[in-house]
Amino acid sequence: MTAFLLDAWQDYVCPNCGLSERVKPPLPPNAARMHPCPRLHGLTAPLVLAGSDCKVFAVERGDYLNGAIQRTGDDGRPYMAVVTERADGSNDAAVFAECAVARLGGQRA
Repeated sequence: MTAFLLDAWQDYVCPNCGLSERVKPPLPPNAARMHPCPRLHGLTAPLVLAGSDCKVFAVERGDYLNGAIQRTGDDGRPYMAVVTERADGSNDAAVFAECAVARLGGQRA
C-alpha cells in the first residue's frame, strides 16, 4: 500500500504591490503576514490570502498634528491606519498610534 504525505501550504499576496509569500499553516491565532508596501507609501500593510476579494488602503490622518509624533509615509503625510475591507463587509485595521514623549529632569517646554 502506498501512502502519500501531503504538505499543505497557504499563499498570501498583497493586492496593491503584488508581493506574494507561501507559508506552512497554521499561523498562530490572530496572526497576520505584514510587509512594508511600496504602493502604500512604505507603510506596514497586511498580506491577504490569495484569491480573497478585498482591498487594502491607507487612511491619512484627518486632524492637525500640533507637534505630535505620528507615523508618516514616504510622501511625508501622516497616516493613522491601513485598512483591509473584504467583500463580505468585514474589515481589519492596522492602526498607527501617536507616539508618547517624555521629558526628564522637570524641564518645561
